[in-house]
Amino acid sequence: YYEGGFITPAKWKLPKGLDNALAAQAMFPVTSPDEMAGHKGENDVADAISLARAAGPKGAWALLSKRLAAIPEYVQLFKAAFPGEIKSGSGIRFTHAANSIAAFQSTAFRADDSPFDQYLRGDQSTLNEDQLAGMELFYGKASCVDCHSGKFQTDQKFHAIAMPQLGPGKGDGNDGAYWRASGYRGFLEDYGRGRVTRRPEDNFKFRTPTLRNVAVTGPWGHAGACQDLESVVRHHLDPETCLQDFVPTEDTLPPLDGILELTSNHAAFEQTFLTGARLEGFLMRDTFVQTNDFLRGRITSANELDSLALNNVEVRRLVTFLEALTDPMVNDLERLIPDRVPSGLSVTD
Repeated sequence: YYEGGFITPAKWKLPKGLDNALAAQAMFPVTSPDEMAGHKGENDVADAISLARAAGPKGAWALLSKRLAAIPEYVQLFKAAFPGEIKSGSGIRFTHAANSIAAFQSTAFRADDSPFDQYLRGDQSTLNEDQLAGMELFYGKASCVDCHSGKFQTDQKFHAIAMPQLGPGKGDGNDGAYWRASGYRGFLEDYGRGRVTRRPEDNFKFRTPTLRNVAVTGPWGHAGACQDLESVVRHHLDPETCLQDFVPTEDTLPPLDGILELTSNHAAFEQTFLTGARLEGFLMRDTFVQTNDFLRGRITSANELDSLALNNVEVRRLVTFLEALTDPMVNDLERLIPDRVPSGLSVTD
């Protein structure tokens, strides 16, 4: 680990004082131009990020801390949240904000009251007959528990299960087929865990996701290829055939004709719509790996799941059990929206 305590894109520049990995993650959305920071010329944080300055006295995190310190109500709230540690606005660091965000997330989005949770606590009435049968399949014949184990129903390990790749990938590999076909430079594979470890045997492996609230957290698969829960279950039963037969539909990917692209015009930056050959190139890119026999074959060859035969009734029961992993709290997230925030900014726009 680096001095900040976590392995992150900031490496050794990550500040100390973060409580956990969730807090470390909270440091980064504010540094992304497309998420929160904005683009060069729009604000001081965006300008700092354009110069690769997240840390340091002139970095984005320090600039955001100064914004918080300039709002008296936030200063009082931070002093109350960190008694003895923050005595004035000058003591606020963005690590304090990240720790606060993480504390909120871990409480507000805690999902541990699903029908399955209630069943485990002893209420035998919370699962119906189909759900109980699905649970038996999950922990038995279907072997889902081999990877989806523990209280979060994930072994936290990485596996290759031949899920289809959609979108532009992560720039991995060195196959030039897309470049030759479109005229646009780019490598389109996504090695998953392999792009972190740099070990070929880890290529196309992705972390086992938790199954809590899985029925309401689609689309599914690391690239969002599956549009319903049943298709995910069926993919696990025969990954290689499902990958071979997968055909992206219009509903699978968003349209690109309304997408703005940030481009440079001499010393200035401007946003232009994708049109013409460039639009066609981007549309080709989004499905290229899946429609290219060689690249799709590389994903297939990494698959580590054996095929398993289940009938339609068993598949339906498995899906029904997965639906029983949903905590009802997800149906009322509007309760988390405050009436106002200390900055005075709108909470509804």
